[in-house]
Amino acid sequence: MKAKASVRLRLSSEKQLRTLIEALAPEANRPVKVRTKAVLERDGDFAVLKVEAKDTVALRAALNAYLRWIGSTMKVLEAVEHAS
Repeated sequence: MKAKASVRLRLSSEKQLRTLIEALAPEANRPVKVRTKAVLERDGDFAVLKVEAKDTVALRAALNAYLRWIGSTMKVLEAVEHAS
């Protein structure tokens, strides 16, 4: 792989961190495209997204997809917490 990116996200609670990683595990285990590989893992209090791609176009597309999924998951978690 030629292009790489790493994103570290600190979440406000253990529950959010665990839920985010579990929710996106199916996506991370199955690449968005053949030209990319992604790993979402926990590093202490952080969720770490590592994306590798054959080129920058594929890297941008994969990052956009994962960041949208992360954003959507966080909005759902916040809505559930406020409703409780």
